[in-house]
Amino acid sequence: MSLRPRIHEDMKAALKAGETVRLGAIRLLMAAIRQKEVDERIELDDNGITSIIGKMVKRGKESLSQFEAAGRLDLADRERQEISVLCAYLPEKMSLPEVDAAIDAALRETGAAMAADMGKVMNILKPRLSGKADMGVVSGRVRSRLV
Repeated sequence: MSLRPRIHEDMKAALKAGETVRLGAIRLLMAAIRQKEVDERIELDDNGITSIIGKMVKRGKESLSQFEAAGRLDLADRERQEISVLCAYLPEKMSLPEVDAAIDAALRETGAAMAADMGKVMNILKPRLSGKADMGVVSGRVRSRLV
């Protein structure tokens, strides 16, 4: 099942079950998807939706650390619950050997050998690994392979 119908069905189920935190997180996600589509006049595919979810999870983790630092455990708990709801829609993360294999393939495709070629490699890897791997880690591993 595609992400959009799955999210919509989960929203209806959360509404029927009275799960307010889950419903709130899904509504925020749907609003972010609609906003992106309206702003750019496009219809998002699963990769685009995954990208939005990843950004929302990242923002939620930043908020979580701030809530914990401020001693607001009630808000931190709610943020944790929302993050777990959103993470259910993300694809399974790739292992480091799988990431390395994708990097090797991209290096072969581009013929990259110098640090100046990093942009070419990342342009190939970003659509392939977006949402499946931490792009900061991928970038560091690519950088270490290019001299």
